[in-house]
Amino acid sequence: MASKTLNLQLSCLQAISGIIDKALDLEQSLQDILRILAETLSMKRATITLVDRSTGKLVISVSQGLSAEEKRRGVYGLDEGVTGLIFQTASPYVVPDIREEPLFLDKTRSRKIERDRISFVGVPIILHGQAIGVLNVDRLFGDEVSYEEDVAFLTVVATLIAQFMSLNQKYEAKVQDLKRENVTLKFKLSQETRGLYIVGKSLAMQEVQRQIEKVAPTRATVLLLGESGTGKTLIGRIIHDLSERKDYPFIKVNCASIPENLLESELFGYEKGAFTGADQTKPGRFEDAHKGTLFLDEIGELPLGLQAKLLRVLQDREFERLGSNKTRQVDVRILAATNKDLATLAEEGSFRPDLYYRLNVFPLQAPPLRDRKEDIQSLLIHFLNKVSKEYARKLTFSTEALAILKEYDWPGNVREMENLVERLVILAENERIDADLIRPYLTMQSRDEGFEAGRDGGEGSPSLKSLEKSVIIDALRRSGGIQHKAARELGITPRQMGYRVKKFNLESLVAVQRVKNRF
Repeated sequence: MASKTLNLQLSCLQAISGIIDKALDLEQSLQDILRILAETLSMKRATITLVDRSTGKLVISVSQGLSAEEKRRGVYGLDEGVTGLIFQTASPYVVPDIREEPLFLDKTRSRKIERDRISFVGVPIILHGQAIGVLNVDRLFGDEVSYEEDVAFLTVVATLIAQFMSLNQKYEAKVQDLKRENVTLKFKLSQETRGLYIVGKSLAMQEVQRQIEKVAPTRATVLLLGESGTGKTLIGRIIHDLSERKDYPFIKVNCASIPENLLESELFGYEKGAFTGADQTKPGRFEDAHKGTLFLDEIGELPLGLQAKLLRVLQDREFERLGSNKTRQVDVRILAATNKDLATLAEEGSFRPDLYYRLNVFPLQAPPLRDRKEDIQSLLIHFLNKVSKEYARKLTFSTEALAILKEYDWPGNVREMENLVERLVILAENERIDADLIRPYLTMQSRDEGFEAGRDGGEGSPSLKSLEKSVIIDALRRSGGIQHKAARELGITPRQMGYRVKKFNLESLVAVQRVKNRF
């Protein structure tokens, strides 16, 4: 009998060693190990229980002889029942008769109909000296074989399982390193093709780039935060382009621009006859984005009723079309954007806290232009080159115009800048955009944004008058009070400079600078 048992053990171990080439598919290889145990040793049930990183509990990862429902019920605290005891002590445990063992919880309820005595053996799965899981089986051999032999054999199997997991972890770590390198390279290419619209030299934008590189290769939901016009949609597009979903759709939905009564059907689709005018079946945007990315702009405007449906899709990846009872499943990555404080809205009750926490897995802040002043000149030149090419023109900014635009706070951010540059390209009558062409539009923008024209100092964005005065003063100081030099530096005529000196009452400044220049 001993030799027969030994032959079975050797046969089983040989078969397990034969699937080492499947180690990279961890779930399948573990399932094959349990199948081999069952086929070789007529084992009825076995489970491999591992720690779930998201919950911190022990859950059945793979099983043999259990239904899907029985497997789902197998969840244990780290110190709960026989499984928890084995994990905590990193030592085997034998239950001669599960009916007599109070620690045996039978959470799977897979043995309720058994009438005969059932013996149970569990051993820890140990990697690098620490328990990472538990291998549990109903007893393999009859009473003629000792429990010690059961434990010794299962310990060898658990060691092989640990090696499979170690190989898989090393492979996954290497894959993640390669993904990060790939994302970095693709990001550099993206910079070249997209210009400086998103990535500038400022520390603020370097941090945005760093976060994009980290989150793009993952499946994580991203919540893009920031003022209107800061480029949140383009950041979302770049995240999609750098992800594994890049070959699938990138679908954008503006939650504020679609009437509430139409938004649900837009997102989830509808069946023919679901409502008046639904004369045909139409898939929603979630189905359109299957395997790709769904970008939900202005998510703070989403009605409370739809927030519950969105939460369900985020949690379970399933929904029903309007007018249908059929549950549909989708594989969609959610990117959401808002210029509102969702945390405050959640506290006030106008946004579901559970949805907020679900969306806020990876918050990414898009900085306003006033916080990245060093990027403004590069962005202006980028937009000027882009728009000039579209209109078949070749234009440049005068030094004074560029200086004024660099000092402006751009309350409308990148979107305002792009629109203004296009307007200037259309209006420019020669090859240079001068300050005189810019002034009316910055003044109008300041007024539209609620700023006081001509205000010097105070809170908020500086006015056009204060910006222009500051530029003139700096030029005069650099030129030692010599007006024609300051004018040449700013790209204006000496006459125009003289007019500005009088306009801003800078005669005394000119005199002082000339005196200083003599010494």
